[in-house]
Amino acid sequence: MPTLDFRGKRHIYAHHFAVPHRPLVPDADKSVGGCPDDDNLIIHGDNLDALKALLPRYADRVKCIYIDPPYNTGNEGWVYNDNVNAPLQRTWLKENGFVDTEDLLRHDKWLCMIWPRLQLLKELLAEDGVIFVSIDDNEFHHLRMLMDEIFGEENFIANFVWEGTGKNDARFVSVGHDYVMCFSKDRERLRLNGARWRALKQGIDEINKVAQSAWQRHDGDSTAASDELQEWFGSLDKKHKSYAHRHYRWVDERGVYFAGDISWPGGGGPDYEILHPVTKKPVKVPARGWVFPDRAKMVEAVKEGRVHFGPDESSVPNLKRYLADTDSQVLASVFYQDRRAAHKDLVRIMPEKKFDYPKDERVIRRLLEIVTSGTDVILDSFAGSGTTGQAVLALNKQDGGNRKFTLVECEDYAHSITAERVRRVIAGVPDAKDPDLREGLGGSFTYCTLGEPVTSWSMLDGENLPSYEALAAWLTHTATGRSTPSSEPVPLDDNGLIHRDKKRNRNYYLFYQPDMDWLKSRESMFDIYLADAISKSCNKTGAQAVVFAAGKFMSQDDLIDMNISFSQLPWAIQREDQV
Repeated sequence: MPTLDFRGKRHIYAHHFAVPHRPLVPDADKSVGGCPDDDNLIIHGDNLDALKALLPRYADRVKCIYIDPPYNTGNEGWVYNDNVNAPLQRTWLKENGFVDTEDLLRHDKWLCMIWPRLQLLKELLAEDGVIFVSIDDNEFHHLRMLMDEIFGEENFIANFVWEGTGKNDARFVSVGHDYVMCFSKDRERLRLNGARWRALKQGIDEINKVAQSAWQRHDGDSTAASDELQEWFGSLDKKHKSYAHRHYRWVDERGVYFAGDISWPGGGGPDYEILHPVTKKPVKVPARGWVFPDRAKMVEAVKEGRVHFGPDESSVPNLKRYLADTDSQVLASVFYQDRRAAHKDLVRIMPEKKFDYPKDERVIRRLLEIVTSGTDVILDSFAGSGTTGQAVLALNKQDGGNRKFTLVECEDYAHSITAERVRRVIAGVPDAKDPDLREGLGGSFTYCTLGEPVTSWSMLDGENLPSYEALAAWLTHTATGRSTPSSEPVPLDDNGLIHRDKKRNRNYYLFYQPDMDWLKSRESMFDIYLADAISKSCNKTGAQAVVFAAGKFMSQDDLIDMNISFSQLPWAIQREDQV
């Protein structure tokens, strides 16, 4: 497979491994809700550091990633400032960090910026997960080659073309589209899981809401509810998304339907007698005969209320075709959505704020709709104005799901715009056109910043001691590559068990307290009593024990005999593989 070479690649090829772990620090004052462990997250900080911080909790668990990185048009003024260790790269960054139109190395810098982030995003993505990346012509060709190299060209799904507004003052061509590149972590896994991506047809959700409201208001009177639905269709502008479905004009206890053809395709169908439910007289038979081959099946359909009769026997009945049976469709790779609408929506939510070129919540919601459900986790590490957070909450409101979002934004407006937008859509936006948004989408989130890097040196001086839970999650991830959901408490037993690796038959233990005086005392030492307890516990399943502690009072030979491997803190946190 061809690969892309660019200046700086050899320096950043494995840079994501060298990024230090920085703990997430919750800020209750900027959060909404009680900051539970499994809450939505909004993180203020560099997304490279934030992605590394998320690994202990979310590696292989994120179902969908959507990112909108800088397009590198030369007019964005973004700065490439990753702390790469290579001296040559550091010198280059110091001299050429700022990126603008005149920068002859801007494509190299963009590739150096996006490479380690894509590597970490892949680690976070679940095996059946999907990533969407918005991009335009400036870096599209480069991004496709990077995605092929990192995710594998066999995992390419599609390139969506988002047509927006053109520019009538363009010198040559009015370019009015962007791309959304889509890759899976493992396309074969999606196939084996029987994944079929379907999106709710636009305007369907609003029809269902109007019909349900009319049904309840008229106490289940089908005629009155249907009349109200038809009046609503008549009030719509022809450009309204629901207008195309106006033939679904009837309502019953099953939902919205249209009265469809009930005749035999091509003609020659049976012509048995069916009585009208009110007049009790035989109804008119369709010219091509009934669609049901025998009368018993037709009678059963009538009893089930699936046949729509006219006012009397003089008209041919119809078959009820329910909206719920045809409300979804395959998402087209080319779609139109006016970009100006996203800006107007944001102005309604935050009229006093200024934010250029926000993404459209409807577009992101539609992408998330086809690939996520239930309690799936969605990540956006270039969060901007917080559009993805709103899309997740709106989708949950739409289908009753409990998806979770994690947003990362490095700019100073993470609190004042990104999080503030989510706060307002949770509470409700009085001027919003959408009734759900006016009412409030509900939900909560925990606002976090990034703490100081957890390194062996910082732990030695006691200035940056992680909590027991944070250190346990990080050591578990670096030792096994697996994540530990924050909802799983540790330790798992009285001996400090933090993880059972059933695949390799290893049990991991942590003997630690985030207290410098304790760590310097004899109490922090791993001794024969704890070793004996751990050995006896592991012997029941024949598992090997891996113990993390500040020190030990016994020889390694003794531990080998007990099938225990010892890894000393704080040095253990620097290793990618502990055993």
